[in-house]
Amino acid sequence: MEPAGNAASDFHTARRSSPPPYDSESENAGRDAEKHELSKQVNLSPKWQDPFADEANAEVKYRSMDWWQAAALMIAETVSLGILSLPSVLATVGFVPGIILIVGLGALATYTGYVIGQFKAAYPHVVNMADVGEVMLGAWGREIGGASQTIFLVFVMGSHVLTFNIAMNTITQHRACTIVWGVVGLVLLWVLTLPRTLKKVSYLSIVSFISIITAVLVTMIGVGIKPVPDRSVQAFTTPAFVPAFLAAANIIFAFAGHVAFFSFISELKTPEHFPKALYLLQVVDTAMYVLAAALIYAYTGSKAASPALGNTGPTLRRIAYGLALPTIIIAGVIYGHVASKYIYVRMFRGTKHLSSRTWLAQGSWGGITLVLWVLAWVIAQSIPNFNQLIGLITSIFASWFTYGLSGVFWLYLNKGHWTAGWKKSALTALNLTIVALGAVIMALGLWTSGVSIANATNGKAWSCADNAVHI
Repeated sequence: MEPAGNAASDFHTARRSSPPPYDSESENAGRDAEKHELSKQVNLSPKWQDPFADEANAEVKYRSMDWWQAAALMIAETVSLGILSLPSVLATVGFVPGIILIVGLGALATYTGYVIGQFKAAYPHVVNMADVGEVMLGAWGREIGGASQTIFLVFVMGSHVLTFNIAMNTITQHRACTIVWGVVGLVLLWVLTLPRTLKKVSYLSIVSFISIITAVLVTMIGVGIKPVPDRSVQAFTTPAFVPAFLAAANIIFAFAGHVAFFSFISELKTPEHFPKALYLLQVVDTAMYVLAAALIYAYTGSKAASPALGNTGPTLRRIAYGLALPTIIIAGVIYGHVASKYIYVRMFRGTKHLSSRTWLAQGSWGGITLVLWVLAWVIAQSIPNFNQLIGLITSIFASWFTYGLSGVFWLYLNKGHWTAGWKKSALTALNLTIVALGAVIMALGLWTSGVSIANATNGKAWSCADNAVHI
């Protein structure tokens, strides 16, 4: 992976020279970049300073996470709902193409995540996509980046409210109106989002990881003990284009945690340790995805349900959803926290309220989180089908945040050095391909999601009807 060598030292070098050429062979360009960085150190405006750089006298200290805590957050955020749609992906496209897509897209997500770390190292003041947009495009870029990140995160928060609805309907056998369960989820998720630092949330992420692992294990054991009779397990299938593309979109969603990476790095004690957290995330999530998707599909075949926890019998299904509740809730809290943090930092950057416990600071944080969770609840009630909501989210946002934008970041960081040697030329071609991939996924994904939602027959918007999913 470019640049070659130790990841931590690469990050350290990148933080000294902004924007870096990321190539040890480009020494002259490196010296020019360092001069550029030195010229920026004079009279930086607050918006170009790292908002968490000087916390010696701060009441609320943000930069407090170790790399393993960041890894725990990233695993909890990424694995939570992504894993639940993958057995149905194999049922749609077949075992072999499904596994190849999971592994291939996972490897590509590792590279694009690393590029995000490079960009953060080059511009330490960047804590969200709005800051990235301002670096590259100025004021307009800031508004576009901030709006896109917030809308994406609110949609993902909506998917967690929806999954909470499905879980509670399954556990209680639909003892209450689905809208009521949505309100319960809204209140619970909002209250847990009230702590302002990610370090506090990171402890919950350990519970989240144990939760999803246990729930998926129960599901795999359940389908193994009582497999679907007359199931059809195929190495290859010939699906229509719309369901095939939505299946690929579900895999992309499973790796769609990148939008929060800038926030995670910003709260690390040692930002240079981000690659360790990233690699641990990608090894864990890819291994879990392959194992869960393959085993559950092997015992359910073409009838695999999505979310995957609905593949067992009634009793085990209720147990699995009960075990999964912590990850459904905690991962949603992480997304809600990142979305709220952008707005909060935008409001109070460079003021005492950013790192204080004043009434204005605490009241603003509570108000921001409440408004975002209400919006997420509205989305969950409006698009009550799990796969369709994930497909829509992936098409509009994850296509860019997980893949396309990282290609843009690399091209921006290496501007003027795209053809400086065969290695740089190859990486230029790779990143141009990643940008094109993001554009294609968005265009085709919007069309296929629109067709799927228009033709949907299961699930009604703003309805008390049971939306539990099972085979």
